[in-house]
Amino acid sequence: MTFADTALSLDADPMSDPETLKRQLAELKTEHRDLDDAIEALRKAAVYDNIQMQRIKKRKLLLKDAIARIESMLVPDIIA
Repeated sequence: MTFADTALSLDADPMSDPETLKRQLAELKTEHRDLDDAIEALRKAAVYDNIQMQRIKKRKLLLKDAIARIESMLVPDIIA
């Protein structure tokens, strides 16, 4: 299991250390960008693997959700 897998399955603790969350966020964003490159490479491939493309896109969506969850934890709640 990779770090990103752990972060995706993590029900992030609101009391988590902000530095740890920032580190996780950076790693998730890096993996998300890497998946963009993988999608582009797959599009250019001579043989287009639709199943692989679906898996990559699903992973990318999961990463996006995890990124949004961590970003919301890093932003303080402001009561208007």
